[in-house]
Amino acid sequence: MSQTDPVIPGNAPLNPEQAAWLNNFLPSLAPEQLLWLEGFISGLRVGQATPTTAGAPAAAAAASPELTVLYGTESGNAEALADQTVKAAKSSGFKAKAVNMADLKVAKIKDMQNLLVIVSTWGEGDPPETAVEFCQDFMGDKAPQLTNTRFSVLGLGDTSYEHFCKMGKDFDSRLEALGAKRIYERRDCDVDYDDDFEAWRNGALQALTASAAPAAPTVAPTATAPAAGVSQSAPVKYSRKHPFPAALNERILLNGQGSAKETIHLEFDLEGSGLTYEAGDALAVIPHNAEDVVEDFLTTTKLDPENPVVVKDEDFTLREALTSQLDITSLSLPVIKRYNEIAKDAKLDELLDPANKTDLQEYLYGREIIDLLHEFPAKEITADALVSILRKLPPRLYSIASSPKAHPGEVHLTVGVVRYDAHGRERKGVCSTYLADRIVEGEKAEVFVTPNKHFKLPADNDVPVIMVGPGTGIAPFRAFIEERKAIGAQGKNWLFFGDQHYLTDFLYQTEWQDYLADGILTRLDVAFSRDQKQKVYVQDRMRENSRGFYAWLEQGASFYVCGDASRMATDVDMALHEIIAKEGGLSQEAATEYVKQLKKDKRYLRDVY
Repeated sequence: MSQTDPVIPGNAPLNPEQAAWLNNFLPSLAPEQLLWLEGFISGLRVGQATPTTAGAPAAAAAASPELTVLYGTESGNAEALADQTVKAAKSSGFKAKAVNMADLKVAKIKDMQNLLVIVSTWGEGDPPETAVEFCQDFMGDKAPQLTNTRFSVLGLGDTSYEHFCKMGKDFDSRLEALGAKRIYERRDCDVDYDDDFEAWRNGALQALTASAAPAAPTVAPTATAPAAGVSQSAPVKYSRKHPFPAALNERILLNGQGSAKETIHLEFDLEGSGLTYEAGDALAVIPHNAEDVVEDFLTTTKLDPENPVVVKDEDFTLREALTSQLDITSLSLPVIKRYNEIAKDAKLDELLDPANKTDLQEYLYGREIIDLLHEFPAKEITADALVSILRKLPPRLYSIASSPKAHPGEVHLTVGVVRYDAHGRERKGVCSTYLADRIVEGEKAEVFVTPNKHFKLPADNDVPVIMVGPGTGIAPFRAFIEERKAIGAQGKNWLFFGDQHYLTDFLYQTEWQDYLADGILTRLDVAFSRDQKQKVYVQDRMRENSRGFYAWLEQGASFYVCGDASRMATDVDMALHEIIAKEGGLSQEAATEYVKQLKKDKRYLRDVY
């Protein structure tokens, strides 16, 4: 809507000056301000229809309805969206609060008459780690009936996984089964979720506003319209929607000659960005696709690279869109379905048959979109049609490997570069090779900070910490140790690190040795799996030091794990249970309860991927 578009119809019961003022004012409002205004006017109507005490404003006649935004988060996205929803809800007249599933007993949900749920799906259809216990209780017999509850659900997920947004779907159906009333349809979001989230948030709040008739809030709108003829320019605020172009100051190969791995240390300049972070947070990088992959797309489809296309209401050439805007590698069921609407291939029809689910999963494994284009060529495809089957290029999140106190104005990353062969083609990680090959020192990459409130050092600087971080999982623990040194923390620090070979893969070796010499690092145990006939991993070192490990836990130590979720984190968790049972003289059931209590006390924290 432009400033010149009329908003008020000519037959409105307003004089010309009032209509002209509204036509100038309303288009300047943001969606959340319009929501607030709707709630404010609704409250005024309620106030006019209800007797009020002498001297009290009419808008205060109706009490503000309560709203709970319940979230389950893994990387912090659901929490951030919950906070944004609460802010908009308060502007709409609600007494709103965000609640983490990790901090809620299931029985309490029966008291929530207005409920919005934002939940992410992790791995193969699993709940976020911090929400596992709540989800189990909610899906089980402990869940109460919710006949007085109005709700809507937003699911966060990734279409490249088979069980896309499963937790959102499960919550939506479970709430309905418990008797709650759905006031706005569930929305499932892919990794590019901003537009879908805003549409869901505004629609859900409008539906709740209509059913709850909230009173006007006592606070003013978050912003006011600029006076006529006055130009205002707010300073740029860098964020997920507006990433910061950070210059690459330095890139260092961390592996020695002869290593089978390629791990790089990167240092980016954040000066002037206004971006802040804490040890334990993540940095999101928005990559570009490799030129040879883009060329393969263009050659295979025989499309003109200069053909104009539109992505998210912005104009690009096809080459530009394939390079910097679209995910042209991740092959998933939705991509195949959309592609086959164009290709109309009988073999793809057969592969997409639900009865052939196993065959589909086998086909997806190790393949990319370019394989689909080669193996099932469409007789004819346009640039617009090609763009329509692809999703937005998602950012990649990396655990930050630096403390801002040790490196002000900078942010460091530890990145494992992905290169491999599959199905007769050379493959490469989109973002890792972008950082390794396609930007040089001095060039800029678009970045933004993703806070991780659930992976932080203890507030008490005297508390001991145990850290397990093999491979690139070492990144946040480099930040932790830098942070503890900078603030003069007195708590003991024990690090378990593992990789393939001592001589070539001991990441940040000299730093750890210096920290040991200085007494900042109390203990260091390493496991280099290929340096002996029998492979040794970090969980083996934990078991070898089980007595001391358990003693630290009994002294109140916080336990951190970072790295591979599929195997390492599971093996470390199993070792943790075994150590507690053995050294504590506990049964398996009692050891499980011990670990549950560690999690409840926020003393067992994981950043796994």
